[in-house]
Amino acid sequence: MKILLVEDDTEISDMLKNFLMTEDYEVVTAYDGESACEKFFVDEYSIVLLDLMIPKISGMEVMKTIRAASTVPIMIISAKDTDSDKALGLGLGADDYVTKPFSVTEVLARIKANIRRNTQYAAGAATEEDMITKGALTLNTSDYSVMKDGEKIELTAKEFEILHLLMKNPKKVYTKEQMYSLVWKDAYMGDENAVNVHISRLRNKIEDNPRDPKYVVTVWGIGYKLGDLE
Repeated sequence: MKILLVEDDTEISDMLKNFLMTEDYEVVTAYDGESACEKFFVDEYSIVLLDLMIPKISGMEVMKTIRAASTVPIMIISAKDTDSDKALGLGLGADDYVTKPFSVTEVLARIKANIRRNTQYAAGAATEEDMITKGALTLNTSDYSVMKDGEKIELTAKEFEILHLLMKNPKKVYTKEQMYSLVWKDAYMGDENAVNVHISRLRNKIEDNPRDPKYVVTVWGIGYKLGDLE
């Protein structure tokens, strides 16, 4: 498996690269945002480890560029550890967020978990309930695809999980705390921006009019639910 490691601190980069290579990963390093984008688009990677504070092009801009073209897992590794930084990173499409200083064994565990989830997502392990159809949307849990009026919609893993959560329980209203815990599988720390941004991105992809959503509707003062569809 190949990892793209984007980190401008050479000591941290070398430490992580050497450790991951002992775990049989192939590691490609980039020390600035410009070379990170160049290297990403000339190869295939199982995961991207991305520092936010890098030269030339910021880590956030690198993530936006990657997310526009790929659903590869992105794990942020950053010294920026405020809730707002985490929420922004997760909201823009990161799958995980590790703050410096960190344990290399923790990073390894999270890498394995993210790659495993993405592999399952891509392979589409069969389930008892393969197809869920609501309105013009059809969600297939066996291959993790979503179709609208016969056209495939490309969703990230988190966007798919949010939509799946709502479609399999169409009458239930989920608070942001419940949604974060179920989709991110992590304790809710007030990261409502991460939920808000993912909801906005999902609506932009599946709604006819994102400003007047029919699928992912807001229940004011509570959270979100699936719209009342035929």
